[in-house]
Amino acid sequence: MDRAQLADFLRRRREALQPEDVGLGRGQRRRTEGLRREEVAALCDMSVDYYSRLEQRRGPQPSEQMLRAIARGLRLTLDERDHLFRLAGHHAPERAPTGDHVSPGLMRVLDRLPDTPAQVMTEIGETLVQTPAARVLFGDETRHQGLRRSVVYRWFTDPAARDVYPAEDHADLSRAFTADARAVYAKHGPRSRAAAIVDALLEQSPEFARLWQAHEVGASHPREKRLQHPEVGVMELQCQVLLDLDQGLSLLVLTATPGTESHDKLQLLAVLGTQHVDAGR
Repeated sequence: MDRAQLADFLRRRREALQPEDVGLGRGQRRRTEGLRREEVAALCDMSVDYYSRLEQRRGPQPSEQMLRAIARGLRLTLDERDHLFRLAGHHAPERAPTGDHVSPGLMRVLDRLPDTPAQVMTEIGETLVQTPAARVLFGDETRHQGLRRSVVYRWFTDPAARDVYPAEDHADLSRAFTADARAVYAKHGPRSRAAAIVDALLEQSPEFARLWQAHEVGASHPREKRLQHPEVGVMELQCQVLLDLDQGLSLLVLTATPGTESHDKLQLLAVLGTQHVDAGR
């Protein structure tokens, strides 16, 4: 680990970013060149002390998970992400079409949706980054490790994963999640992450095994979704999907028709998301 070069790289990338680049307001009293350390720490979901120690050449060696968070927070390109990993004493992640890196362009789109539930996901349903409103609605889906990173795996192994959807919709969603897993499995083969999830679910979930045996394809998720939250109730939302074909990622954006009760509830959810972010900071 090259502490000096790592600290220099982090500082220079922080100073090169402007508040507008990450969806923040500039304010009238800003004197800092680029972003403040506390702003970068918030973007990376880590403490200000942890990030500051890295810039001061006295922090511990960051884990790969921490480095991925820093790469997203600082809006690094793939080349910059690889450089970050090497400075921190890790091998650069393999560049695969189904990798975990979120491009700066996709992050900029997400930055402009602070009051909208939106999140970037891999093909197998691993959430990489969420807006505050999405965290209020779905919970922090980026905290999971191993197979639990996939919403497909959690759907069939953790009853709490279904709480955000009304019970009467669960059967159709189970079919859709199984069809999703089958499509990604067929695309990437028996040595893929999708295959590992499928193999585990065949052992652990009788429901998944039954649906998998039916070999149904094309059972897609509806664009009109019903989601629920304990503080606002059930909402009827439209799900729009933006695809990043280079990385194999999807940006899911949930909106509601203006003038409807669901639209009012979604606005309230956005307020709750802002409150949660302020409390966390």
